Amino acid sequence: MSSKIKSVLIAVTALSVLQLAGADVIPEITTSTGAKMVLIPGGTFVMGSKTGLADEKDVHQVKVSSFYMDVNEVTQESYQQVTGMNPSKFRDRKGPVERVRWTDAALYCNARSIKEGLQPCYNPATWKCDFSKNGYRLPTEAEWEYACRANSSSDYYFDGEAAQLGRYGWFRNNSDEKVHPAGKKKPNAFGLYDMYGNVNEWCNDFYAADYYLKSLTDNPRGPAAGSKRVLRGGSWSDRAKNCRSARRFSDAPTTADICQGYDTYGFRCVRNANQETVK
Repeated sequence: MSSKIKSVLIAVTALSVLQLAGADVIPEITTSTGAKMVLIPGGTFVMGSKTGLADEKDVHQVKVSSFYMDVNEVTQESYQQVTGMNPSKFRDRKGPVERVRWTDAALYCNARSIKEGLQPCYNPATWKCDFSKNGYRLPTEAEWEYACRANSSSDYYFDGEAAQLGRYGWFRNNSDEKVHPAGKKKPNAFGLYDMYGNVNEWCNDFYAADYYLKSLTDNPRGPAAGSKRVLRGGSWSDRAKNCRSARRFSDAPTTADICQGYDTYGFRCVRNANQETVK
């Protein structure tokens, strides 16, 4: 079965289940600001890696509810349309926005929510995320890995190992040391592009190296506090071993030192999948 057919079947199955539950959802939507989003059907998966780095252990089973996720990393075009700014070093309106701090990503989520008549999720005074709101937010670390894996359980979501990565993402071996237009590589089984490489993606969670030892199993949202936020997926400057489904990165949410990888930081948005959030 091809990955594209598998993706359609997964989405259709999720649609049937959610309709029976009384939710009005569709597998793919285009928002009023032009972003394509795909339904990620809820389920359980094994998070982490037995053979990975210390902070990828212990592996543990996690349950994730359904949500919508941007098909592509937020592009420079979209970021400028919503915020009026483009902080990127590598100017390409179809490429992912980069040199984005976590706080910048959260403000974009709020601005995009307001622009579409939705409820902002972030309180800029505390940066706390209100998960009950129907607007945009950054994915939890568990949501990100679940969406990336797309029902796979090995290091990568495609058949084969690191040698095949160039078909799915922009990384050190093929990027020419820059970002590339979104959606030019092969997607995963959920229809998501560039989950590996191009830019590291901010997640909502605070980072803790030992969090997996005490993580909740039902929709975990990370530690209650911390000095750093999670990044996932690897970037155009990373080696293949750093572009794995379970690989974790972190940095300060307000970092301003571009010498430390700032031009590899981007993000994509998610929304809750229920009747109130579908427009």
